[in-house]
Amino acid sequence: MGFILSVVYFVTYYLTPATVFGPLAAAHIELILAALVLVVSLPALTKSFILKTPQSLALIGLAFAVFLSVLIGIHWPGGGVTAFLGFIPNAFAYFLVCLHCNSKKKLQVLVLMLLFVCLFVIAQGYIDLQRVVPDSAALQAGATGTSYLLPMKSDAGEWFYRLRGLGQISDPNDFGQLIACVIPLMFIFWRPKRMLLNIAFVVLPECMLLYGVFLTHSRGALLALMAIAAVAARRRIGTLPSLLLAGALFVAAMAMNFTGGREISADAGSGRTGLWSESMELLKSHPLFGVGFGNLPDYLGHTAHNSVAVCAAELGMFGLYFWSLFLFPTMRAALAIASPAKVSEGEPIVAEEGLFPQATRKIEAVDKAEINSLGRLVVLSLIGFLVAGWFLSRAFVMTLFLLGGMAEVVYEMALQRGMIAPRLRLARAL
Repeated sequence: MGFILSVVYFVTYYLTPATVFGPLAAAHIELILAALVLVVSLPALTKSFILKTPQSLALIGLAFAVFLSVLIGIHWPGGGVTAFLGFIPNAFAYFLVCLHCNSKKKLQVLVLMLLFVCLFVIAQGYIDLQRVVPDSAALQAGATGTSYLLPMKSDAGEWFYRLRGLGQISDPNDFGQLIACVIPLMFIFWRPKRMLLNIAFVVLPECMLLYGVFLTHSRGALLALMAIAAVAARRRIGTLPSLLLAGALFVAAMAMNFTGGREISADAGSGRTGLWSESMELLKSHPLFGVGFGNLPDYLGHTAHNSVAVCAAELGMFGLYFWSLFLFPTMRAALAIASPAKVSEGEPIVAEEGLFPQATRKIEAVDKAEINSLGRLVVLSLIGFLVAGWFLSRAFVMTLFLLGGMAEVVYEMALQRGMIAPRLRLARAL
């Protein structure tokens, strides 16, 4: 029950309550859903490994940092509470994944949920695109677009549309980042020597996701895909050939007008690097608690377009520390489970016989190769998020915490089977 409600919660977050619940959204049904998920999740808390992870402490500290950044940064207690409530739904994803997603099959359902969200937005945007593109006069006049399309001008001054979602993924770059994270995760359905199944459940969805990234015309998402391709190919063909492959894919993407006529160069990014510099100046003037969660545009007139710079400027060193405390163990766990040298064969788990043997739940069989495969997919997805996040202000979005939960779930699967060393002690992580 808790896992099903968690999936509904994630879908509601990405597609917005109005899209999922229609007229019922006026009754704030998403709050009712969140409360219900919380109540259902409490019994599982005492049996879960979640309290043993440094990320749990990191998120608690990060929540306090969000509150204090507004309380101290702009002396507004009410705003601190609002910022706190705005942050919690995102961080909640980590706890829900760790509490309820405890098997490979549930991980696959989670990936299917993300795929559904992406394909839903891509389909809606494609429908809108077929309707508005013929109306070239409206586009040349600077039309506001539709819910799923954002009109922009290229470097040559020509108008074009970019695909976007709603709510938290209402920016084309945000949606592109989400797709870049989902693309490697789709290989969780890959089965050796099952060509037809692989075509149906991996190749075709990947083609649709790549088409969705193309429709976003996101430069950050393109760079994220190049990084994913380079790291994924490195294991098989070596470092230099993988870099050459990524470069060839980049040239091909630019030739196909992947970015919508916008350049990727130092000159084209000079505005963003200027914002990064100004963000660091704000960190110098507000070193401890920053300028306040979500308040960076009030100082710069725009966000910083860099997740690290945004976190540092808005939450100060206090918040940046806890954000790093979440990211470091997450990447460490993902890299560990992806490494064949750090994962052993282990021993299968034997379920204890209870009073009612027929009610005993079977333990899912997972071997070393599967653990390594899941670890590599999570690593690639995190790489996609972080590379795109270097050009986006997305330090606190749900996708990061959801991926962090997936990394810890796979690590726990390996730990229960004696395949990997225990987690880093909290004092060492701190």
